[in-house]
Amino acid sequence: MDEKERFEKGLAVRRAVLGDAHVDRSLAARDSFTTEFQDLITRYAWGEIWTRPGLDRKTRSFLVLAMTASLGRWEEFRLHCRASFANGVTTDDIKEVCLQIAVYAGVPAANTAVKEAKEVFAELGIKT
Repeated sequence: MDEKERFEKGLAVRRAVLGDAHVDRSLAARDSFTTEFQDLITRYAWGEIWTRPGLDRKTRSFLVLAMTASLGRWEEFRLHCRASFANGVTTDDIKEVCLQIAVYAGVPAANTAVKEAKEVFAELGIKT
């Protein structure tokens, strides 16, 4: 696929996972410093990786949650925690991911992941 097609497919997946409002805000905020970065992540993160047939979106959400928590990227963790519900992820799934994080990335990372996830659930009106 060419770059334009990769961008269009990536934009569709990005919208499906993160929601139109988030994507619209990100694209509207582009300027001379961020336009190329927004294009890059749309084409490659969303258009190249998230469109691959090897893993379903739910599995990709699990991986992103685990990796962002392990790296302490809490803003991205919260974004993808919120977005994961569009991919069929449940609160029980997120609990399991947090337990996995505790063993493989450490209890402090899991402790923060649990706190951040609970805040996202509360924002979304999800009771646990």
